[in-house]
Amino acid sequence: MPYPNELYRKAEKILEKRREDSALYAEVQREKITAEIPEIEEIQTQLMKIGLELSKIFFYNGDAKEKVAELQQKSEALTEKRAIILKKNGYGENAMSQQHICPACEDKGFIQGRMCACHKQLLKDLMRDEIKRLAPIDKCTFDKFSLEYYSDEPLENSIVPRHKAQITLDNARKYAQSFSLKSKNLLFIGGTGLGKTHLSLAIANVVINKGYYVCYGTSQNICDDLQSEQFGRGEDAYYSKRQVLDCDLLVLDDLGTEIENQYSVSTLYNIINSRILSEKPTVISTNYNFDVLEKKYGKRITSRISGEYLPFYLLGNDIRNM
Repeated sequence: MPYPNELYRKAEKILEKRREDSALYAEVQREKITAEIPEIEEIQTQLMKIGLELSKIFFYNGDAKEKVAELQQKSEALTEKRAIILKKNGYGENAMSQQHICPACEDKGFIQGRMCACHKQLLKDLMRDEIKRLAPIDKCTFDKFSLEYYSDEPLENSIVPRHKAQITLDNARKYAQSFSLKSKNLLFIGGTGLGKTHLSLAIANVVINKGYYVCYGTSQNICDDLQSEQFGRGEDAYYSKRQVLDCDLLVLDDLGTEIENQYSVSTLYNIINSRILSEKPTVISTNYNFDVLEKKYGKRITSRISGEYLPFYLLGNDIRNM
């Protein structure tokens, strides 16, 4: 889906501010330089006169093309002369021009009606900043996921935690790199502090860079906000029903930590079931195995998860205490 309107508005405000800052800086530079170098001031006056003449060309009765060519030649000669004088006085030849962050679109965000690469990157950065308010997404990348915290000693069931974590890491990375709107759903299962959130955010990082709209939130926060929205108290809510159901990728963190009541169970079922029916990928993390999840939510939710999500297990001790 396209990004939320609020994200586009934020991007446009930033682009507008860039243009304003650029214009102001150029004006200050022009005033400073013309005060220092009288020759430059005279050239600026002549360039302004040429600009006025060009604007009146529509009313010119003679050969307009010839007149435009003549004025352009004069303008180019004056501009070249100005560049030489600026260099002699220790300035760059473009010292009096606006210095745009993106010269390609001049910070307008579009080139011939098509969104500029700088605008696309700005939207990605803004989305990442939104998630950063809630979780340390900058720190949670695949490269920063260390396997050294997982034991290489076999458990009683002969499973080696580090080997299991390596498999989960590899699959999460492949999932993110090949992500599309047809990607499957993932479920990370494991005790507290075993890297489930880290892997979920690492996936979000890559998917955001691909230009998809990602919504991240804990089960508790999402349930709270959707309840507020339903009962008309959603003015300060971060999440909306449309956002959670329609985003390209939903990362639902800490399933099972929300307040247990009929509303939260109903909300979670609606989220999980609606996204399955609309074939929209979701990544869920939880501290609980399927037996516990079934006791908390019943078979209606757990059967949807077990049938539609690829489970990956992380085993061991809380790595945050190591």
